Amino acid sequence: QVHLVESGGGLVQAGDSLKLSCAASGRTFSDYAMGWFRQAPGKEREFVAAVARRDGLITYSDSVKGRFTISRDNTKNTVYLQMNSLKPEDTAVYYCAAKFTWGSTSYFTAQHDYDDWGQGTQVTVSS
Repeated sequence: QVHLVESGGGLVQAGDSLKLSCAASGRTFSDYAMGWFRQAPGKEREFVAAVARRDGLITYSDSVKGRFTISRDNTKNTVYLQMNSLKPEDTAVYYCAAKFTWGSTSYFTAQHDYDDWGQGTQVTVSS
């Protein structure tokens, strides 16, 4: 099991930027594909972005494509989510998730694919 701790959330205005971090510990970080999900009040948790074990192999939901950037630093055991041009509809609790995988080029978009989750960090975007 890998332990995940998110940070970087906060209250911002529409159009601002935030960078979330997710620090991993307990296992070899580079063995895990990583993902970001979010859950808005009253809604189901949804996929945001994912990165394979190898940085650069990534995918995004349509709602954040072009505004958010996922990246990872395997030397720091950390995955990031750079969020630009934030909108009020981006308001949610953001979770990072980890999936052990043998494949270095695979990323995952379904919640049930992931083994471990962080506790979440709140992002609130005011209009």
